[in-house]
Amino acid sequence: MANRGEVARRVLRSLRRLGVRGVAVYTEEDSGAPHVREADDAVRVGGYLEVEALLRAARRSGATAVHPGYGFLSERADFARACVGAGLVWVGPGAEAIELMGDKVAAKAAAVAAGVPVVPTYERGSEEFPLLVKAAAGGGGRGMRVVERPEDLEQAVAAARREALAGFGDDTVFLERFLPRARHIEVQVLADGKGAVVHLGERECSLQRRHQKLVEECPSPVVDAGLRERLGCEAVALARAAGYVGAGTVEFICDFADPSEHYFLEMNARLQVEHPVTEMVTGVDLVEWQLRVAAGERLGFVQEEVRFDGHAVEARVCAEDPAAGFLPASGPVLGYREPVMAGVRVDSGIERRSVVGTSYDSLLCKVVAHGRDRAAALARLDRALASTAILGVTTNTGYLRRLLGSSEVRLGRLDTGLVDRLAPVSPGIDEREVAATAALLQNAVNAERASDDPFASVNGWRLGSLPGWSYWLIAVDGGAPVEVKVRGRPARPEFDVGDGPVAAEVARLASQAFAITVGGMRREWDYAYEGSVIWLGREGHVWTTRRASSEEAHEASVHGDLRAPMPGSVLMVAAAAGDEVAAGDPVVVLESMKMELTISAPVAGTIASVAVRPGERVGLDQHLAHIAPAEGTPVAGDGARRAALPAEDEAAWP
Repeated sequence: MANRGEVARRVLRSLRRLGVRGVAVYTEEDSGAPHVREADDAVRVGGYLEVEALLRAARRSGATAVHPGYGFLSERADFARACVGAGLVWVGPGAEAIELMGDKVAAKAAAVAAGVPVVPTYERGSEEFPLLVKAAAGGGGRGMRVVERPEDLEQAVAAARREALAGFGDDTVFLERFLPRARHIEVQVLADGKGAVVHLGERECSLQRRHQKLVEECPSPVVDAGLRERLGCEAVALARAAGYVGAGTVEFICDFADPSEHYFLEMNARLQVEHPVTEMVTGVDLVEWQLRVAAGERLGFVQEEVRFDGHAVEARVCAEDPAAGFLPASGPVLGYREPVMAGVRVDSGIERRSVVGTSYDSLLCKVVAHGRDRAAALARLDRALASTAILGVTTNTGYLRRLLGSSEVRLGRLDTGLVDRLAPVSPGIDEREVAATAALLQNAVNAERASDDPFASVNGWRLGSLPGWSYWLIAVDGGAPVEVKVRGRPARPEFDVGDGPVAAEVARLASQAFAITVGGMRREWDYAYEGSVIWLGREGHVWTTRRASSEEAHEASVHGDLRAPMPGSVLMVAAAAGDEVAAGDPVVVLESMKMELTISAPVAGTIASVAVRPGERVGLDQHLAHIAPAEGTPVAGDGARRAALPAEDEAAWP
């Protein structure tokens, strides 16, 4: 298995069911990964893109076939040829088909020859805009630029070329008409190399950001039986013309209002990330049939025998921050919980204590739900995401729930620009409740660690009077600190966030879960911490909370306190202590997962201090710099009141 993470685990699952031994490869970074333990054997390699190292691993382990999964080398014709040349069975289409479909210009010509409609190619001198610049060897949204005006074309082409060369080793690009409001619909095909080619229906993949899919479903909510047959026949015709073998996907771009007006986009010569929705609706194990076809078997069914049962929807849970423009995230997985529900499947590459780095794709797991119809599948997926908890690294789980709950998605009014147009929706819990929850849970955890000595218990007990308060200053998601006062027994405390004392009940449910009841309302929370940061999760939504000292609270309110919104490396420090800056001026530039993020001054003022240097690694919420606002700039809160509190009244923090 020449892949990693959830891809490798997915293939290994089918291998185990078929009674076939599976050999995994892994890098030093992945030595403790789940796919390594689950394989029958595992061989360490220097990297997943090193062809010779992968071939040596196959020879060393005695493997007879190579499954490339998806991503990495799965669409590299040279790797397919190298495997065959080494006497290994290649689980996938032949090198010629990979080359043909990997070249978007050649694939487009093949589609025309097969009678499949294609998007008109831009001709020099044409005034038809907007245009789409596309990498000929591209995929996954890389090497693509939308051009609205003629004067922007040259710059867009240059940028697409640079990105294509860096990502695919080929800077060839082409231009075609861009449909401002379109659907992305794809058809799954399966061919045995002996003349049989079938399609397994279509998938709707229109919910995307940066041309990368977020949610997929099967079937499409707007494709009827007639259009399904038409799309399927076109996909089969192209697969036949390309001499295709194995599982592949023919992608179409369709007009939003009339999906029957559709055009060939590209063919992916591999298994797709979203293949589980097709498997759940058709009952066909695509990996199994990849293996059977590679072993020389014929397809065990014909087109008329393909049945579609119900509806399936998949959500991609990724390490990224939707609130920060889907910036990539990284860090240790401090807490992890998967949904265990009928009709729900989770393909995951992580577990608790996994470390999400910046070297690979941000996809962590896929949550897939099946129902008798679309409404049932969406409802089941929503509950499954609500039962998913990933703490320690920022993910899009809560965002996916809000996206699936939007009226446009519920009604099936999907297009590739919908995600960009939808405004974010609050999860319905304010920062004061989150801050109070963090204080109550940590108060309970501290009590569990305390000895039986009553004088070692910090609960504010006083002889002959009301208990004293413990004071907490909690910053939620990097915001201004919230003061929380707590007193009483940890299981039945009182807390006050400024509205007067409120009674609560705190009960541990599991090693990383608590229930808190306030005023008869019971909420369950997932909980994990690392250093000064506590992660709280509830129904798929996650918050980071941080205990602030009195001095930090004062600094954060009087000065501009800049903190890292994601883990990464410091690329550049653009300002030094004493420099004058205007609002919006760059102060620190970070890099994570090959993306740059500029941390700018929130207000005009003077750089009071800079706490990082170029090349330094920083963690989530790590302090970067302070800015003293210019005279007359309004600041939030007084911040200094807590400085007068006695140190012994401040609650403990791990």
